[in-house]
Amino acid sequence: MFSITERDRLRALLISAARADDRITGIALTGSASIGAEDRWSDIDLAFGFAAGTELGAAIAGWTAVMYADHGTVHHLDVVSGPTTYRVFLLASTLQVDLAFAPEAEFGANAPTFRLLSGRAVPRAQARPPDAVELIGLAWLYGLHARSSIARGRVWQAEYMVSGVRDHVLALACLRHGLPAAQGRGMDRLPADVTGPLAGALVRSLNVAEIGRAFRVATHALLTEIGQVDAALAERLNSTLRELADPELAPGVSPPKSAGPGLTGRNEGRQVRH
Repeated sequence: MFSITERDRLRALLISAARADDRITGIALTGSASIGAEDRWSDIDLAFGFAAGTELGAAIAGWTAVMYADHGTVHHLDVVSGPTTYRVFLLASTLQVDLAFAPEAEFGANAPTFRLLSGRAVPRAQARPPDAVELIGLAWLYGLHARSSIARGRVWQAEYMVSGVRDHVLALACLRHGLPAAQGRGMDRLPADVTGPLAGALVRSLNVAEIGRAFRVATHALLTEIGQVDAALAERLNSTLRELADPELAPGVSPPKSAGPGLTGRNEGRQVRH
């Protein structure tokens, strides 16, 4: 396990190496450390802007070789967003190091977690939060596949799909409360009156009745959150979503009592494929 001292030392070494790299025109601290929110478990997040004419692939390869040779990297992966490549390194110490490589014309803040350390950055549009209507659509899509997975007795797939409904409900709640909605970052800051009922959407065992029970809780909560976004849409979807969570999918299990007001009876980065 890495120590805070080791993490700070490595970050300082990487920043020093970036300052010595004459291809780099801008260096920024990103992530939690850039806003003073770093804790014991935080990783290293740095972003580099490269001069026009730099072969970005070669630059990334060079930095990657150093990470393996000198800093104990055991694996890495890439997350590509537009012209920026985020290379994510896993070190033997379990420390995560995220290095963002961008051409100088695209190097700048797209989120509040960006602090320029040296060089220059360009103004960039801030990343937009997820769209609530899109989250609603993904939630009912998970719901459709939860229903069919339960009916087919595919309990592992059913658990995955029910969790997808629940996670999209939580993302909708995060949007409503002005919290980060991506990757669960705001979920632990939601009020208890939101998260409390949704605890019932956790699947506690892999049997059809239990998964059906959790599915009904998630569906009730989904309808509640849809109503907060668009009451007319909630009304339009109400009977269809209630039908998805029909108690007949889990014989002998009554509808949950934790449903939102007025939702009684048969009435909240995953992709669902048919």
